[in-house]
Amino acid sequence: MRGLDPLVVRGILQGYLLEDLGHGDITTCHLPGREEIHTALIKAKEPGVLAGLPLIPLLLSILDPTTEVEPLAEEGSRVEDNTPLARVTGPALALLRGERTLLNLLQRLSGVATLTRKMVEAISSTKAQLVDTRKTTPGMRLLEKYAVTVGGAVNHRMGLYDCAMIKDNHIKVAGSIKAAVEAVRKAIPFTSPIEVEVKNLQELEEALEAGADLVLLDNMDLATLKEAVSLAQGKAITEASGGITLENIREVAETGVDYISSGAMVHQATWMDINMKIV
Repeated sequence: MRGLDPLVVRGILQGYLLEDLGHGDITTCHLPGREEIHTALIKAKEPGVLAGLPLIPLLLSILDPTTEVEPLAEEGSRVEDNTPLARVTGPALALLRGERTLLNLLQRLSGVATLTRKMVEAISSTKAQLVDTRKTTPGMRLLEKYAVTVGGAVNHRMGLYDCAMIKDNHIKVAGSIKAAVEAVRKAIPFTSPIEVEVKNLQELEEALEAGADLVLLDNMDLATLKEAVSLAQGKAITEASGGITLENIREVAETGVDYISSGAMVHQATWMDINMKIV
C-alpha cells in the first residue's frame, strides 16, 4: 500500500476485527464444516474506483495465516457492475469472521476514491492540485487518506504534528497573526513551513507581512480569491478551502490557486456496493 507500513496497518485492522468479534463469533464458531476450506468471490455491484484491495490479505492473515488471496482487479482501477475484484480461499471460520470488516473497508475506501477521482478530473486542465483535510472518520484517518491518494489527490497534513498551521482560533489565542507566526517560527525547525488561514484580504496582507509560507484562503468568493492569488503571487503558496464540492471545484481552480483542500472527498463519499459470496 502506497506509503503505509504493513505493521501499522495490521495493528489498525486487528482493532477493527476485535470491534466486530467481541468475545467471539457465536454463529460461525458452532457451524459444522467451519474448518473446511472454501473459496469466496468478492465482486463490485456498481461502477467505481477500487481502493483497499491490498488490505484483504493483511486482514485475513490475522484470522488465519493459511488464507490465500488472488487479486482479480487492480488497485485504483475503474471497475464496472459485476466486476470480480478478488478470490479468497481459506477455512470458512476465517472467511466468515472477516467478511463484514473486509467489505466495510472496501466499500468505504472505494467510495472515497471514486468521489476523489471525479473531483481530480474536474480540475485536471488547471494548475490546481486537490488535497484532503483532517475531517476524517475517527480511527480511519490513515486509511481514508490512503483512499484519497488512490483517487488521485494529495494528502495535506496527517495530524497536528506534521505541519504548522495557524487557524482562526490560534490567532484569537495569540492576539494577532503576526504574534502567532513569530511564536511558532521560533519554536519549530527552520526547515518547517508555516501556513496561515485568512478570511479576507486584510488578513492575507497581515499573513504575508508576517512571513507565512502558505496561506489558506478560507470561504472567499471567486472574485476575492482571484485578488488574493494576485496579492500572494511570488510571496506564498495559495490554498483555497471552505465549501468545496464536486459542483464548484472547477470554478475555484480557475481562480489560479495552487491547491484546493476539501473534506468532501471523505465526508460526502457514498459507500460503493461490493459483496462477497462463497462459491
